[in-house]
Amino acid sequence: MGLALSAEQVARYRGDGFLCPLPALSALEARDCRMNLEAFEAAQGKPLGQLPGQIRAKTHLLFPWLDDLVRHPAVLDAVEDLIGPDLLVYHLTMWIKEPGDLTFVSWHQDGTYFGLDPADQHVTAWVALSDRTPETGCVVALPGSHRRGQLPHASHRSAGNLLSNGQEVDADVDATRAVPLVARAGELSLHHTHLLHSSAPNRGRDRRIGVGISYIPTRVRHVGPRRLTASLVRGHDRYEHFDPELRPRADFDAAGRAAHAEACALFFGSHGSVRTEVAGS
Repeated sequence: MGLALSAEQVARYRGDGFLCPLPALSALEARDCRMNLEAFEAAQGKPLGQLPGQIRAKTHLLFPWLDDLVRHPAVLDAVEDLIGPDLLVYHLTMWIKEPGDLTFVSWHQDGTYFGLDPADQHVTAWVALSDRTPETGCVVALPGSHRRGQLPHASHRSAGNLLSNGQEVDADVDATRAVPLVARAGELSLHHTHLLHSSAPNRGRDRRIGVGISYIPTRVRHVGPRRLTASLVRGHDRYEHFDPELRPRADFDAAGRAAHAEACALFFGSHGSVRTEVAGS
C-alpha cells in the first residue's frame, strides 16, 4: 500500500501514462493560493502571463505560498508512490489561460528538452487552482502514448501557443483517442514525462489556472554543459547533481528575484535557444 495511491492506481499510471483527478489541496487551500496569485497580479496591474521576464517559470522561487504548494504532503505522497522518496523540484511553470484569449498548447511531451538521465523518472504534477474542464481548455492526453518513448519535436511558432518556442511533436497523433483530464480546483493530475498531451483555448467564463511541477528523484542528473539548480522538497540528496535553490522568504522580494533570475538563466541557457516551459499544459 502506497502513501497516497493504491496498487491499482499505480498500475493504471504505468499503463495510461497519467492519473486524473487526484485529491491534493483542500478547497480553502486552493482558494488561498488563487487569492495570493491574484493579489500579486492586481498589485502589478497585469496578469502573470503578461509580465516581463521568465516569471511563469520557476515561480516557486518567488512566493512562499507557491514554495509551500510544491511541498504539499498530498502532492509529494502521490509523486513518491511513483518515483520513490528523496524528491527534487526540477522545474515549474504557471499555466494560466484567460477567458477568450485563444491561447493553446500544442501536442508535446514534457521532458523533450529537459536533458534528464534517466528521463523516464520525471513526473509532472499539474495542480489546478481553478476548475479545469473542456470548456476552459483542460489538458487532453493520449492514453498509453508514453510507451512510445521520446519522440522528435519541431518548432512551429505561433503567437497563441503557450509553449514559447512552439514545441510540437513531429509524429502522428490520433487526437480522436485523446482523453480530457478534468479536475476541480485543488485536484491534481500526474503525467509521465513521455505522455503526449495538449490543450485548447479557454472558451469558458473563468480563468484556467494551473501549476505544472516537474518532480525528479535525487538520483536523476542533468546532462548538459552547465550545472543547474533544483529544490529539495522531500528526503535527502545523497547525489548532489544540482545546486540547491534558495527558498523565498517574502513575496517577490529582492533576494527571491535574484535567486529566481539566476536559476532561470542557468536553466534556459543550458538549453540554448529553446525555452523549455513544458511542465504540463
